[in-house]
Amino acid sequence: MAAPLEVVVCSDAGSALWNVSVLDLHSGASLLSYRGGNSSSRTVTLLGGEYLLGAGLGRSWITVWELQRKDQLQQKILCPGVVTSLCASPDGLYLAAGISEALYLWEVSSGNLLAILSRHYQDVTCITFTDDSSHFVSAGKDNLALVWSLASVVQRDPGRGSDPLHVLSRHTLPITDLHCGMMGIQARVATASLDQTVKLWELSSGELLLSVLFDVGIMSVTLDPCEYFLFCGGSDGNIFQVSLCSQSLSRDKSFQSDNDGNQVFKGHRGVVSCLSVSMDGTLLASGSHDETLRVWDVQSRQSLRCVSHKGPVTNAFIMTAPSNMFVPDSAPLVPLPRFSRHLLPLQDAEGAMPCLRLHSQKQEGSYLQKADRLRSLMSAVSDKSLLWGGTSPSRESELEEEVQTLKKVNKELFHFSSSLLSKHTL
Repeated sequence: MAAPLEVVVCSDAGSALWNVSVLDLHSGASLLSYRGGNSSSRTVTLLGGEYLLGAGLGRSWITVWELQRKDQLQQKILCPGVVTSLCASPDGLYLAAGISEALYLWEVSSGNLLAILSRHYQDVTCITFTDDSSHFVSAGKDNLALVWSLASVVQRDPGRGSDPLHVLSRHTLPITDLHCGMMGIQARVATASLDQTVKLWELSSGELLLSVLFDVGIMSVTLDPCEYFLFCGGSDGNIFQVSLCSQSLSRDKSFQSDNDGNQVFKGHRGVVSCLSVSMDGTLLASGSHDETLRVWDVQSRQSLRCVSHKGPVTNAFIMTAPSNMFVPDSAPLVPLPRFSRHLLPLQDAEGAMPCLRLHSQKQEGSYLQKADRLRSLMSAVSDKSLLWGGTSPSRESELEEEVQTLKKVNKELFHFSSSLLSKHTL
């Protein structure tokens, strides 16, 4: 079996010919390009392996392309304001966007706006999901990073706001980038800031594990898949490699180049705006405001290739190419619905989300609650039939009422299961 193809997805602020480009990681050759405007920083994301999304630079819409049809503009998702950050959950079910200081969360299958979270005090700069899609982290110019439980957000009472699971508040200047490792809620999260520090946090507890001080502001950050190294992109064009396995590692430290793995990658002449590491940890991709994208060999710190752009590079990340990415005749299995710009009224929330019913808590309860209620009624009818055997007219009347109730609940469950099955089949 052939090894999976890794590609670099990148965008810049100046190209008039294309918005997003897909490059071969090892050769630097251009494989695909997607037309239509320019995307701002931290707003290009892959949705469910079927669509590529990018928020317009200074625009209040999200551009959507079918992954295989590079020349066809699929649609535009209109938003209530300028999108400052964008991220899709790895499972492809949810889309989160930062619009000014608010977080917007959509359900992809229906297009419903599930929540508007207003816990940041200034613009949201970056959003990322955990690898299991159970949590997401947002960071902003208010120096805060907030950890959110996705289940808590979508199951909340519509009349009440949601509170973050943790508030990471040790930075003193705006957070510019964040990266979440693997292992779901057990992951570690790295945050970079203009206060010249990069901090490493434990996601489950919100505890600060490591703080590294640099001589310049840090504009981008990433971890290698094994989390041996922390890579930090500086405002001076340097990339700093911090070893997380050093014996002399302390909770608070100042960066110094040494033989323990703390090294500097030199080559860019402007702000390093984005960083990403390959699946095997041997290659590092970096985008810069000097209008270049570079691919580095991590072990030797040598620049293997340099790709010129027409403007400052705003997005660059390495991903495994979906199997249908280069099949022009294929099409997405599920079409995207029209995305709502407003939260649903309470009276419409029940009917709009029959498969999840997570964002509205009605008295009839969830699917599991209905199933439990059905089992209870069946047990009650069976027990009473054995005990009383129909000897009393009043008992017969009571049993008849319960049977009718049972039929009603069973009918509701049948329609509910049918809608759930049809929606997932689509």
